[in-house]
Amino acid sequence: MNGTPQQVAPDVYVATADKYTTTTTVVAAPDGSCLLIDPAVSVADLAGLARWLADRGLRPVAGWSTHPHWDHLLWSAALGPVPRYATPRAAQVAQAERAGLVSGVEESAPGHDLTLFAQIEPLPGEAIDWPGPRAVVYPHDAHAPGHGAVFLPDSGVLIAGDMCSDIEIPLPDLDAADPFGSYRDGLGLLAGVAGVRLVVPGHGHPGDAVEFRRRVAADLGYLDAVEAGADIADDRLTEEWLRAEYARALAVARTRAC
Repeated sequence: MNGTPQQVAPDVYVATADKYTTTTTVVAAPDGSCLLIDPAVSVADLAGLARWLADRGLRPVAGWSTHPHWDHLLWSAALGPVPRYATPRAAQVAQAERAGLVSGVEESAPGHDLTLFAQIEPLPGEAIDWPGPRAVVYPHDAHAPGHGAVFLPDSGVLIAGDMCSDIEIPLPDLDAADPFGSYRDGLGLLAGVAGVRLVVPGHGHPGDAVEFRRRVAADLGYLDAVEAGADIADDRLTEEWLRAEYARALAVARTRAC
């Protein structure tokens, strides 16, 4: 595995892949079971994750996909035939858009077992059903339909999905009726979670409580500038694809303002 899981809190481990700086979160329970959140991203990454778990006597009993984008819907037979959950809306979107999602896998991370890809089911209730630490889901539509962040109250860890990143600008769902309003609502929901001591973004690096607040403020400032149709200097605009997403968001904002 490109990134070996590192302990970030009691019983919580985060692996960071080379590709897209993608994170995988492992939540361990005292009985040796574990919850896997967004296992990613290459075939080799998932194989390495399975070996790492086996070496430590950890066995997956549930999976969680934070949102219906291809790099958050992956699985491997070596991780076991366990229930994999998402919010009801995310599960619906993953099924409806499966063909396009599969194309994304084949183009960017070929070799995955596609019979296991996106096999998620809607979560009944507000917490993930597994025997370990309570994992509360916070659904919103900021980055994608049915995005579901996970908060672990016992350790204060917020697994934010593709939000609150130190390396990526906010990426609203620009096909939504109100992409910027929905993103603000999502940020407000996450910012209102009491007891966050560590945030884990889907792409980037974990940050402590102070860093979490800084990222929320930076994201709100970015949205302010985009919605005003203004140019912005953001330290995260380091790659061409991010600059392209910024230009696309700016064009949408300017069109909506007309």
